[in-house]
Amino acid sequence: MEQQKTLMEVYNKASYPLIGQRKRNMQVLKEVFEQVDGDLDSDIYGEGTVIDDFQERMASMVGKESAIFFPSGTMAQQIALRIWSDEVGKKKVAYHPFCHLELHEQDALKELHHLEPILLADSTRPVLLQDLLDLKDDVACVLLELPQREIGGQLPEYEELEKMSALCRERGIKLHMDGARLFEVLPYYRKSAVEVCALFDSVYISVYKGIGGIAGAVLIGDRGFTEKSKVWKQRHGGNLIGLYPYIVPADYYMTENLPKMEQFYKEAVELASYYNNCHSLKTLPEVPVSNMFHVHSELKKEELEAIVIRITEETGVGLSHIIRNRAEDGCFFEVAIGDRYSAAPRDAVAEAFCLLDESLRG
Repeated sequence: MEQQKTLMEVYNKASYPLIGQRKRNMQVLKEVFEQVDGDLDSDIYGEGTVIDDFQERMASMVGKESAIFFPSGTMAQQIALRIWSDEVGKKKVAYHPFCHLELHEQDALKELHHLEPILLADSTRPVLLQDLLDLKDDVACVLLELPQREIGGQLPEYEELEKMSALCRERGIKLHMDGARLFEVLPYYRKSAVEVCALFDSVYISVYKGIGGIAGAVLIGDRGFTEKSKVWKQRHGGNLIGLYPYIVPADYYMTENLPKMEQFYKEAVELASYYNNCHSLKTLPEVPVSNMFHVHSELKKEELEAIVIRITEETGVGLSHIIRNRAEDGCFFEVAIGDRYSAAPRDAVAEAFCLLDESLRG
């Protein structure tokens, strides 16, 4: 008896997968290093032209003094909050209940740095000014994630962001941005990276999500802040002998993908409309504010998986590679637009969504 294929297996074999950048295989590296002069020196323990130039470029792009490359965003953000805590002599930091540090890091902030999180807002919306008004004076730093991934990539409006920044500065609270997807929100805000980052004391940016690199992150701020972050990177074991295998692809794909962020945003709005026109499906947000959104269904996870597998096999259009249960009844999956969506023929996409709507009605 033939074993039933999983959603992941079917998606990976789809002719037209709709989510994300190119497939993460060895070609991603080969394409980059074929363009690189073989005599170019690597960095050595975070020093050298290849890393210095990249860090300076990143700092300049967001209007800050200095940037330091880290092998992971997890490391970078814990260090950012530790630095601000030490600077003001307070152990409390505030962020959203669905912040990455709260959900996915095994309590590292508490266990390694002995910091106490204060949870802001609720699980259905981003942090707003009203959530900061009652903060006590013992909070060292507020972290805002733009966009808030775990709730579909929702964002506070820009005017709200300005008010939160002004309040933090007035009260002496440091403001840190989880900007893993910073460049993806700029088309919605109609602001530059410099304008948005000017509202924050420090910024973390992933170099592999929308940018499309292999792994890693940058931590950006004034020079005093980044010099302290270099010490903590050493303490965390993040100052590898060579970081150039991460930096060179990050630099290459940043040049390739940053000009496409407006396109990705518009395509996310288009794709969300396809889903919202299907029976019993809805997206969160209803109209995306970045290149990402969540698709929610009242069906059981196994039921929706079976439908998506059949449609992918019949049309070659991959809608999702993973569907998750919701805390309450029903299920959802995440959509993030990259190069793959524009490569799918429009007639094939239209056919897939026609079949999806019919299947859900059936």
